[in-house]
Amino acid sequence: MLISKEEIKEYFKQHNIHINGVFHIGAHECEELHVYEYFGIPLKNILWIDALPDKVDEQRKRGISNVFQSVISDKDGEHVVFKVTNNGQSSSIFEFGTHKTSYPWCIVTRRILMTTTTIDTFMKSNALDSSKYNFWNFDIQGAELKALMGGEESLKHVKAVYLEVNTEEVYQGCAKISEIDAFLESRGFKRVLTKIVNEGWGDALYVRN
Repeated sequence: MLISKEEIKEYFKQHNIHINGVFHIGAHECEELHVYEYFGIPLKNILWIDALPDKVDEQRKRGISNVFQSVISDKDGEHVVFKVTNNGQSSSIFEFGTHKTSYPWCIVTRRILMTTTTIDTFMKSNALDSSKYNFWNFDIQGAELKALMGGEESLKHVKAVYLEVNTEEVYQGCAKISEIDAFLESRGFKRVLTKIVNEGWGDALYVRN
């Protein structure tokens, strides 16, 4: 997370935003666990999703609960080729765009045919109560808007959304930050904190008005 946990927590405190649980897509190795612990969120109130089964298995073996495997997007049952990279973190449903020139050492090592699920379907099929997770954090390499579009019902319970965003086409066909702004603004959110790096991507925090 590019925006510090201290800055986020202070913003929540100043604006009386209470977080009761976290829904995190793009778990990887659950690197943000210490952030959520800093926010005072119990482990049982954190829901993790990652597309790669091996990453999910690794985190379960570490004793982290509520880790699920799924490729989250805007449609159910769509077949996609998931590109797995040598660093793991850059894996995506999208092909590299400017990422290829910004990070030439990062390459796709495997391509896996996978099937997508929407957030709303994921919640229903796993008998999960979306109102228990009012802070969303998505780090899914250009697919953040697709994920949001598939979670309209669940989004109604959310108070804050933290996303990786793009100002350039870091991944081919990825949404730009202006598109995410428009989508979330039309659903009652505003962007309040932003940090962008020179390579054309960054992080943004949105809160419900």
